[in-house]
Amino acid sequence: MRRYMHRTLSRRDKLLLWLAALALALLVLAAAAASHLKPLLTSLATVRVANTVTRIVTAAVNETVYEGGTDYDSLILLEKGSDGQIVALKSNMAAFNRLQSEVLAEVLERMSEVDTRELSIPVGTLTGSPLLAGRGPAIKVKMQSLGSPSAHFENAFTAAGINQTKHQILLVVDVSVSILLPGFSTGTRVSSSFNIAETVIVGSVPESYTYFSSNDMAETAQEYVMNKG
Repeated sequence: MRRYMHRTLSRRDKLLLWLAALALALLVLAAAAASHLKPLLTSLATVRVANTVTRIVTAAVNETVYEGGTDYDSLILLEKGSDGQIVALKSNMAAFNRLQSEVLAEVLERMSEVDTRELSIPVGTLTGSPLLAGRGPAIKVKMQSLGSPSAHFENAFTAAGINQTKHQILLVVDVSVSILLPGFSTGTRVSSSFNIAETVIVGSVPESYTYFSSNDMAETAQEYVMNKG
């Protein structure tokens, strides 16, 4: 009869099996942890990217609009009647289009310069422990613009006192970005509004004024007149 010899595992084989089992267990735990932490990671990454985009847009507007010397008189022409009262407001469309183009170009340039280290999230931050926040290896987060940012202008007329009206010109910048995380991606849309110019009109409200209803003035730079009478 043929004898079957039962081979005893060597110490090396046992060590390899133990390491393989440990690796498998770690993979299972890692998968479970990733599934559990995915919503938290998504939330943290979205907030971090949104804050970065807001900072970029604010810096672009500061440099282009505020430091560029843009004022109300360069954007709006006040038309007065024979009695000296303001009867209409007329927009300088060339100035609006130039300002819009400069802001969007500056936003795109600044977004291309964002370092991934600025967006990365330390693993310790995901634990929720104040002692571990900001510690441990970093999870890389990348953002990618979804199309080109858009900008449009809005008007706001509010009472500023007896027989006075405050006219504000608002710039609204919208940026849609894709957030790339290890193994998956998400997205967010960041909208920022800035008061770029204002004046107080003394006297009765003008009979007509131009306003902007398009989300892309560069393509449809048309003046719309709203009659108040």
